[in-house]
Amino acid sequence: MSTLGFETLKPHLDRVEERLTQATSHAEPMIDEATGHLARAGGKRLRPLLVLLTAHLGSGVNDRVERAAVGVELTHLATLYHDDVMDSAALRRGAPAAHELWGNSAAILTGDLLFARASQIVASLGPEAVRVHAETFERLCLGQLHETLGVQEGEDPVEHYLQVLADKTGSLIATSAHYGARFADAPEECVAMLERYGEKVGVAFQLADDVIDLASDSQTTGKTPGTDLREGVDTMPVLLLRAAERAGELDESGARILQAMDSDLSSDDALTAVVSELREHPVVERTREMAQAWADDAVAELADLPAGEVKDALSDFAVLLVDRMS
Repeated sequence: MSTLGFETLKPHLDRVEERLTQATSHAEPMIDEATGHLARAGGKRLRPLLVLLTAHLGSGVNDRVERAAVGVELTHLATLYHDDVMDSAALRRGAPAAHELWGNSAAILTGDLLFARASQIVASLGPEAVRVHAETFERLCLGQLHETLGVQEGEDPVEHYLQVLADKTGSLIATSAHYGARFADAPEECVAMLERYGEKVGVAFQLADDVIDLASDSQTTGKTPGTDLREGVDTMPVLLLRAAERAGELDESGARILQAMDSDLSSDDALTAVVSELREHPVVERTREMAQAWADDAVAELADLPAGEVKDALSDFAVLLVDRMS
């Protein structure tokens, strides 16, 4: 990162982590174990980091900025409990998914509880923060709903998927960038610019995850490779294969992959085989290039920011998210 790097932000990140631990705790031991499960498992804390980073476009990190950082991370954690139930994911952050330990109902209710905790924190930041949080929550739900309902007649599957990514991932990253600038009293024009930047960064991040999910093992990612494939959720590499099929341009390897995907992937051996073949197909490199293009577009949104360490750090932030694919 630029000169505004980890060492500068670490004291604030440490305080955010302490507050996150408090916000995910509960007086009842059984509930406390569930609400703190994913927070204790770790994570990249990208959203709090972005809140703290964008605050330096204004007066810097203050108590409200730190509370906002906790609020966005709590919201993110809550979505993970729900996502893992819907995806039947066995692992999250290298630990068993909550539904594997306590069942679907308890995992969903734990996610709801964390959403409630996030809402309480955001409410302490004022009506504008509540409005932004509510709109973000709506987009999170719409993204998941559109993913669940699938592509509608006449809709382009790739564009549909990109909108799902913008809603499910980009919206909360955009809100993170918004909150940091807003609660550090940055100029209003910076807030809108950072929202656009954050949304594009979120799409780039998720496209990079599509590559990483296929190219890495569970020890590296903390998730089971190919979970989306098993659940019938087409990620970008598969969508590109299907687009080639519709255009009559699908190669022999791609045809085998799609045939395997449309069959039974319930066994680990079957899933491993299709993941292995898919990771070697050119559509994975095309997805990698798409992730890079979205990251480049995100950085381009920062063109009107004044030159300096914050602008450099935000550019580095976008680059680092896609460099994970290397």
